[in-house]
Amino acid sequence: MKGVAIYPDTHQVKLIDVAEPRVSAPTDVRLRVLDVGVCGTDKELCTFKYGTPPRGSDHLVIGHESLGEVVEVGAAVTRVEVGDLVVPMVRRPCEHADCLACTAGRQDFCYTGDYTERGIKERHGFMTEMVVDDERYMNVVPRALRQVGVLVEPLTIAEKALAQIALVQQRLPWACPVVPGKGAASCHRALVLGAGPVGLLGAMALVADGFETYVYSLGTAASPRGQVVTDIGATFVSADTVKVGELPAKIGAIDVVYEATGASPLAFEVLEGLGTNGIFVFTGVPGRKASIPVDTDLLMRNLVLKNQVVLGSVNASRDDFEAAIRDLGTFVERWPAAVARVISERAPIEAYARQLVDPPADAIKNVIALS
Repeated sequence: MKGVAIYPDTHQVKLIDVAEPRVSAPTDVRLRVLDVGVCGTDKELCTFKYGTPPRGSDHLVIGHESLGEVVEVGAAVTRVEVGDLVVPMVRRPCEHADCLACTAGRQDFCYTGDYTERGIKERHGFMTEMVVDDERYMNVVPRALRQVGVLVEPLTIAEKALAQIALVQQRLPWACPVVPGKGAASCHRALVLGAGPVGLLGAMALVADGFETYVYSLGTAASPRGQVVTDIGATFVSADTVKVGELPAKIGAIDVVYEATGASPLAFEVLEGLGTNGIFVFTGVPGRKASIPVDTDLLMRNLVLKNQVVLGSVNASRDDFEAAIRDLGTFVERWPAAVARVISERAPIEAYARQLVDPPADAIKNVIALS
């Protein structure tokens, strides 16, 4: 089979031949990979900033955002059947019996750091024609989502963040008031930093959850990214014309910031404008760059006096995958053109270099189509 792999020791990215995997355990599932999304993590893997091959291998097959079709199942498989479309989970639990998170099936909160991740850390990924995995990591996707199902995994980032926001904010009066005859009113404002795939999908999730949503990004509302923002009923705020310090005056008190850029100078500058009782969610992972000045006194004062919360969120649980599948279906019903526009291009695996090493600057989400 064909596969795309990185060789960390020699700094190479190659299209290689991969041995076709076989079902060997009762709970194994064999998938024909249909689509693999290309994200910032994949691009960083191709610059060898991180990425760990499996033990005994000199290479790592990459790709962690995937959609596949079940073509064979082991004798004990009950979660899926042949013909199902599925999105596999990425992270696998560590082997430590005292890791409370992993033993509870919440490896997204692994305590030890010894988890593995397909296509990233010590397990080959999905950018190949066939894969075999255990059924417990499979999430069934309705056939109606075939064309956009590859967006499920990046959407899980927002789903997990929203779940944590709801849980954390139970500490204070947070629910919006109910208006007689109209139901619950929208009373919270959310600011999304970045209009990449994670930011745009996060904006969709926030709008669907009732937030008055703003997306802050370079570019204009007339750009492809800005059009997605407008189509879903959110507001595009251009970083080209609006300074960070002007955001609170322009949009009002910010209840939630959903950071999706990995740009720490921007994030900490925006954090200074977080509103009372606000919550700031970091999802980006910045590369190591020069130190930046931060007004720590102001940040600490705000955190205490305004009852603010800052949290980081990475990876996702089964609940988050199921929520993403459900909500992606809702997004397609409400904003079919906007969801379709998130996927900029589908390219064959032979075009991997253009997608991973030299991607188009104006692309939102590029997809490697294997079937």
